[in-house]
Amino acid sequence: MPKPSLLPLPRELKVEPGFLTIGQPSLHSSPSLAFETQLLLTELERYTNNSWSTSSDASLATVQLWLEEQHPHPQGYQLVVSSTQVVIRAGDAAGIFYGVCTLRQLLQQYGNALPCLTIHDWPDYPNRGVMLDISRDKVPTLATTLALVDRLASWKINQVQLYMEHTFAYPNHPEVWADASPFTPADIQQLDAYCRERHIELLPNQNSLGHMERWLKHPRYHDLAECPDGFEPSWGGHSPPTTLNPLDPRSLELIVGMYDQLLPNFSSKVINVGGDEPWELGKGHSREAVEQRGGEVYLEYLLKLYDKVTERGRKMQFWADIILHYPALVPRIPRDVTPMLWWYEGGEAAAQQWQAWCQIMKDVGIPFYVCPGTSSWNSLIGRTDNALDNIGTAARTGLQYGAIGLLNTDWGDNHHWQPIAISELGLAYGAAVSWCVEANESIDLPDALNRFVFQDDANLIGQLVYDLGNLYKVVGPEHVNGQILAYTLQFAEAEMDKRLQLYIAWGSGEPDFSPSTLRKVIDALDKAIAQLERTQLQRPDADQVVREIRHTASLVRHSTRRWLLLKGEPSHTRAQLLSELESLIEEQQRIWLARNRPGGLEDSLEAFSPLLSDYRRI
Repeated sequence: MPKPSLLPLPRELKVEPGFLTIGQPSLHSSPSLAFETQLLLTELERYTNNSWSTSSDASLATVQLWLEEQHPHPQGYQLVVSSTQVVIRAGDAAGIFYGVCTLRQLLQQYGNALPCLTIHDWPDYPNRGVMLDISRDKVPTLATTLALVDRLASWKINQVQLYMEHTFAYPNHPEVWADASPFTPADIQQLDAYCRERHIELLPNQNSLGHMERWLKHPRYHDLAECPDGFEPSWGGHSPPTTLNPLDPRSLELIVGMYDQLLPNFSSKVINVGGDEPWELGKGHSREAVEQRGGEVYLEYLLKLYDKVTERGRKMQFWADIILHYPALVPRIPRDVTPMLWWYEGGEAAAQQWQAWCQIMKDVGIPFYVCPGTSSWNSLIGRTDNALDNIGTAARTGLQYGAIGLLNTDWGDNHHWQPIAISELGLAYGAAVSWCVEANESIDLPDALNRFVFQDDANLIGQLVYDLGNLYKVVGPEHVNGQILAYTLQFAEAEMDKRLQLYIAWGSGEPDFSPSTLRKVIDALDKAIAQLERTQLQRPDADQVVREIRHTASLVRHSTRRWLLLKGEPSHTRAQLLSELESLIEEQQRIWLARNRPGGLEDSLEAFSPLLSDYRRI
């Protein structure tokens, strides 16, 4: 008999002869496992068509959950299906929960006739996280977030971070979040409790130096900026201020005051203080200090944050991109701080970079995370091969060098146009390889997506999403953080040449915009959109998932049709493209509001304006 499909695949699974046909529908467990017991009872009743009860007498129970202190692996479990019973053993409640998650997936496949088997399973990484960007316009509703937490927990994720810039309702700073529909303290407290039940630690992730543009644009905070008049970034143009002046004591006072309002809502004793990409550092108020002391200026500010976090009984994580530019400073990082090493591209050069960065942390003896990403942002339909390479390499390298965690990031750069349905391919793969790299690196991902992500009885959508995510390779080239057909939807024709040159500089060659290639992309998108109608998703949000994937594919198709127009071989007139885009924007709004709060929507839709103006003007 073939081995069952599971997500994640366990590290040790042996299928035995025979089946268990459940005849005595009773379950025995410890009173301390109330949540796990109720979760499993619900699934047993759903898939066996029996009414189940609990039993204090283990000899009468077909399904048994046993906590055993001597179990060798934290969060690990043993699951045995014999011809007479199912037994899950673990040393802690988390292990029991993960055994229950595996049994639920077996029930989903086999119903009332489970194959006899033995599973021994435990995680590679003790910390397996997902970071959700809730600050690039799109702030999910609480219901959306709770439903995602359920899926992540079923894949054995045990940490979730909410990346925040301005989307928490800080009582003392209402002007910052007034139009953002932020998470409130009550939202966070409810989400935190929901996560704890599912053995997920909910972490605050509040940027504390760079990416503060949503604060610094307000008069009350403007003079805290490193460059109050803005700056000229490396990607061209003029940017308003984004970075706090680290030498101004009021910058630290602002951040610490935010922590005091934010942290009490989280039961976690860890906070990610961010610190990434302070673009202006050394270009304004701190110019002289940085010229004299270099990376010391950054480290000194980081250590001040550390002191304040420690005073509040918390431990600190921070993004490691800046400190890695100054490896001689790494030994001065306190050993109870966790650097978060991030990179979002695949390829051999990226693999070597991961190794070099991990080696720096290992040599100094600092516990660290590896932080890849879903590759969904700036792409609309994903970048499948890049996501799998990036996540797989990070997981494998981090394990080799002793990383204590993997945090899979799902960013929302450039107005967060991609839906969560597109991100779930990368989220699922990240959950799998952070649990066990060896067992899951070559997992049949389309099959896992069909079964455990989208629940498609037609077994179509997994391969469809997988293939959609590789269309970026047809036009090419490989590019940092996105694909060109998504990028250029936000560019006016007048600036296209300049933007393309910048795109090429960040990539590995020139894109192929030949009409034959563009028509090839359109044909593939047309086939995918048509095939969506044959899917049979069983998720509660099945219609919404199909709608989201159809819409993002349609946006990429629109971009491709526009390129045909620009290349002189149009398939549609400008008037037709204008009408189509107006309809797509209306659908974007409807799709957004189905899962997300209204704050940020207007700002996100505004990114279509250059294209609309082009169509209307000519």
